[in-house]
Amino acid sequence: MAEFTLRGGVGAAIDAEREVKRSRFLCRIVRVDSEELALDTIDAAREEHGGARHHCSAFVLGSETLPDQIRRSHDDGEPSGTAGRPMLDVLAGNNVIDCIAVVTRYFGGTLLGTGGLIRAYSDAVSAAIDAARTAKQFVARERRELYTLSLPHADAGRIESELRQLGNVTVLGTEYGSSAVVSLASALGNESSVHERVAGITSGSHLLESAGSEWVDVEPS
Repeated sequence: MAEFTLRGGVGAAIDAEREVKRSRFLCRIVRVDSEELALDTIDAAREEHGGARHHCSAFVLGSETLPDQIRRSHDDGEPSGTAGRPMLDVLAGNNVIDCIAVVTRYFGGTLLGTGGLIRAYSDAVSAAIDAARTAKQFVARERRELYTLSLPHADAGRIESELRQLGNVTVLGTEYGSSAVVSLASALGNESSVHERVAGITSGSHLLESAGSEWVDVEPS
């Protein structure tokens, strides 16, 4: 199951707004990598929109595949279960991770009732997610095996270019020192194929070295 986050690293954001019976619901989704940054995002909304009654929030940190994934939500004064949890359900239902959604509400004078609030907060988050998709602001978040490949400077440009053409390998970058060291990432369980393809490109003269694994941003398929 693919999981997604906002392109551009920590701090990347997308905004959307919905109006329901003169109440304004302003949603901002921000990429974060810790609970501290998530709480800072809520504080920033309070500071920016000091005249608003509510700053409801929901965030997901880490992949669903991990036992320590964190999910939090807060109604911030709205009736229990009418804001934070519906917002969290929208994030989770769209497989959005490492992000916080904050919905700021400016009250329009008309009570919306339980069902109306749930729809309004859910729709505000959905609108921000739709905006991110339209702007191609989502990247997939996947755990990848990491490798390094040391090359002579004279061969590095050509080999790096050929590596970039491989469908199952991502070139993360190249560092130049006494040799050119290319950093690569590949999907888990693909080790033998990667070694074979790199051996073919280098005519077997250079070998990959394992560099562990980490979560990386990849283009959605």
